[in-house]
Amino acid sequence: MVEAAGGEGRRVALVTGASRGIGADTARMLAAIGDHVVVNYREKAKRAHAVAEAIVHSGGSASLLGADVSDEASVDRMAEQIAKQFGRLDVLVLNASGGLEIDAEPGYAMRINRDAQVRIVERMLPLMGAGSRIVFVTSHQAHFHGRKPVPAAYEPIAASKRAGEDALRAMAPALADRGVTLTVVSGDMIDGTIIVRLLERRNPGAVAARRGHGSLPTVEEFARAIVDATVIDAATGHTVYVGGSDYLAAPRA
Repeated sequence: MVEAAGGEGRRVALVTGASRGIGADTARMLAAIGDHVVVNYREKAKRAHAVAEAIVHSGGSASLLGADVSDEASVDRMAEQIAKQFGRLDVLVLNASGGLEIDAEPGYAMRINRDAQVRIVERMLPLMGAGSRIVFVTSHQAHFHGRKPVPAAYEPIAASKRAGEDALRAMAPALADRGVTLTVVSGDMIDGTIIVRLLERRNPGAVAARRGHGSLPTVEEFARAIVDATVIDAATGHTVYVGGSDYLAAPRA
């Protein structure tokens, strides 16, 4: 395992789906501000290893933890491993999502984007003390679901991620009891992500329409907003918006 153990002053941060894209950039940026980052991955072990290795070679602190967040037993083992290795969790970035895969079974989007997110928080919450942070990563297409048009190919993800956000917001009392803050980071289509590449294949007009409103945020810009959300002084339920000025003209939740 690639690992550099964190000192007493380091926060322990778990980033789900951190083997590539937004998750990988978020992991690197959290390590750069001094956190020990647990790089979660489902099956891309080689990519996750490269992310953790780059962090350590840059003087940061990271470790690997493979787990399928859509599988309850796998999430249980992930929580047990974090408890055993660190005894606590200070930052939880809920980045992993899915549902646009061609071979995805019916119901998978809701299982990973709603049920899995709730399960992870339920299992990690006992490890999180006062001042800990949870960040839920979503899209404007999901956050504004029901109020703004959604590309047909993205509908299952949009509906399920909105359901996941609603379910997490409903946990506010339980979070407050432990002094844990939930922040939602919502972004326009993020240039260079796998989701945008898949949409360009299935519905290129939808991506072109978003570009027509201005430059899409980059992975780096979005990851920076996620990292900032782990340190800003904000009440539970606060939403950070990245890009998509036309969305922001709508009433906010």
